[in-house]
Amino acid sequence: MRNVVPGPCPYCNTEIEYIYQTENIPYFSDILIISALCGSCGYKYVDTQLLKENKPVRFELQVDKAEDLSIRVVRSMSASLEIPELGVRIDPGPACQGFVSNVEGVLDRIEEIVKGALVWGEDQEQENARVLLKKIDCVKDGSLAITLILEDRCGNSAIITKKAHESVYIPE
Repeated sequence: MRNVVPGPCPYCNTEIEYIYQTENIPYFSDILIISALCGSCGYKYVDTQLLKENKPVRFELQVDKAEDLSIRVVRSMSASLEIPELGVRIDPGPACQGFVSNVEGVLDRIEEIVKGALVWGEDQEQENARVLLKKIDCVKDGSLAITLILEDRCGNSAIITKKAHESVYIPE
């Protein structure tokens, strides 16, 4: 089901469309995807929410072969994402967006952020960015194994595969 609701952009007050769409993800749940984009100021909002109540959850996935890149990842606005081997941790915050993607899509999102450091960073930051981009390429070509950790205090996120280890997440 898809509903479009007009409303003001929270930044520039231009009238925009907020899209509320439900989807069923097999072996997981029905989810609500909420999105909006302002053509005037560029404001962008995306979130995913489960349409059922859950307990805090932690998923851990070993990504060690090319097929693992296609494993489905659902991240809500309340989830943190970590890849220790890359030194990457993304915690939820006011600008955090939810998404439905796959492992490769998660790596692509990280890659886009790191590319910004090549443009705006100082010398050491640029070198660190180049090293991280090479590591991401190695993960994508299957020569570097990683651990993808997804923790959600609201239980609205998941890594959808039997290969992922699911446990109760106890927020600190």
